[in-house]
Amino acid sequence: MNTSAAVCQQCKDVIQLDPSLVDIAPSAYDTIISALPPATRSRHTAPRSAQAKHPQLAPLPNESFVLLQDSIIRNVPPSPPGTRSSRSAVSKPRSNSQQEAESSTRSTVRLLHLISTRSDIDHPLCRDCTHALLQSLQATAEELKRERDGYIAFANKELRKEKEREAEGLSKEETDKKIEKLKVDERSLIEQLKELEIEEQQLSEELANLEQEESLLELEEANFWRNHNDNILALDQQASLLASLRAAYAADSASLEKLERSNVYNDAFCIGHDGVFGTINGLRLGRVPGVPVEWAEINAAWGQTLLLLHTIARKLDYKFENYRLVPMGSFSRIEKTTGDKASYELYGSGHVGRLLHNRRFDLGMVAFIDCLKSLIDYIKSQDPTVDFPHAISREKIGDVSIKLQFNQEEAWTRSLRHVLLALKICLKWATNGVNG
Repeated sequence: MNTSAAVCQQCKDVIQLDPSLVDIAPSAYDTIISALPPATRSRHTAPRSAQAKHPQLAPLPNESFVLLQDSIIRNVPPSPPGTRSSRSAVSKPRSNSQQEAESSTRSTVRLLHLISTRSDIDHPLCRDCTHALLQSLQATAEELKRERDGYIAFANKELRKEKEREAEGLSKEETDKKIEKLKVDERSLIEQLKELEIEEQQLSEELANLEQEESLLELEEANFWRNHNDNILALDQQASLLASLRAAYAADSASLEKLERSNVYNDAFCIGHDGVFGTINGLRLGRVPGVPVEWAEINAAWGQTLLLLHTIARKLDYKFENYRLVPMGSFSRIEKTTGDKASYELYGSGHVGRLLHNRRFDLGMVAFIDCLKSLIDYIKSQDPTVDFPHAISREKIGDVSIKLQFNQEEAWTRSLRHVLLALKICLKWATNGVNG
């Protein structure tokens, strides 16, 4: 074990003791002990519990008994292996070098403890702590020196005053009066001092109240800035949301404007022509020799045509007086609501033997242009500027009949083309005209 290792009592770092302190001679030890001031404090006195824990060591010659601190001795050498902790065990004889080392260690420890108990500083100290201690002691010495010089100056001043009084030769009565006056001045000054102390106490209380109020104001200010920051963040979020909503609104407005410019009815009911045929949604309406058009296509075209007439009337909120339109695709029909309340099919078959069915088909087409004529009259009553090129009179539109029986296919096809043209004009006025 290294006996010269110790712990600094200030920073608790491990330090290495000087060899001259470890191997101290008895004469040097006695010289240091005699030079120490007498013990004036008892802060190093160990309690009884500590005395019970640390066994007493036999004092060396010319040394007094002291108690060791726990921080002085860093390590305690372990017991040699193989020995038992029995009271009857016999300790092995030690060599002279081990005894001298232990004696030097105890001497060093006692010396450090004595120095610590007879001064205000715990020992040992490391180099840095010693340097800091010396600086502190030097500053204290300088302060004491200044205080001493002040006392000396005050004493010299008083001596000069005493000599001046003696030189003036004041009598005893004058001196007593002067002393009495000084006492009165002293009492007055004491009263002023008390008043100032009361005022100081009041100011201290006021200062404490102001400090408390300042703390509350600081807390309120912190809450204010916290709320301010939260409001700024919320405002930024709202601004971002508003910007996104405005962008969405602009996009939706553009889409709405585009949709408003578009006409869904024109897309749903595309009326055109294919040669001599009028077409609706690509379906040809009519027949001519040399161009065989299936009746399935003609019936589907009539279903789209009846649906268009029904759609225009519903958009204009117009109701037919004598008929009810029943658009059902290729099997559409028109029902009469007055008189015999007959139902007329708006689809044909082309069979020559079915004269009764063809007659009902002709009556359905006549009922259709009757409904178309009433719708045209309603539109003209709303907007006289609307011009329809083909007039409707009974079963004729323009100068051709709408009936198929006893009629040429070219004339019938031309009348159907006139019907589609009139429906196109009605649709345009209903969606984009004055009514729209």
